[in-house]
Amino acid sequence: MKEQKKTNPQLVKLIGDLKAKSREANTSLWHDVALRLERPTRNFSAVNLSKISRHSSKHEAVLVPGKVLGTGDIDHPVIVAALGFSTGAASKIQNAGGACITIEQLMSRNPKGSKVRVMG
Repeated sequence: MKEQKKTNPQLVKLIGDLKAKSREANTSLWHDVALRLERPTRNFSAVNLSKISRHSSKHEAVLVPGKVLGTGDIDHPVIVAALGFSTGAASKIQNAGGACITIEQLMSRNPKGSKVRVMG
């Protein structure tokens, strides 16, 4: 079987940065996320806001190695890092007082990856 390679240069760079940060900070969180992003794109996570709302607490950092979808409501502020956000999900998170950031931004804010919940 032919080996598939990622063609999105931004995704390839992100995976490399995640692995480098994992080695540098000696943490397995970033390596785990890099491995999830190396899978085929059709296997990326798609997480609804209702799931984030159920499984997170106020002001918690949530990482989704995929896309956040706008189904459901969120009633508390959370910081959500993901590859992508639907427009409905982004507006609902911001209206609840939370923030939508990229995985790179979360990695620079929290190099050790402590107190980050991975969903997906």
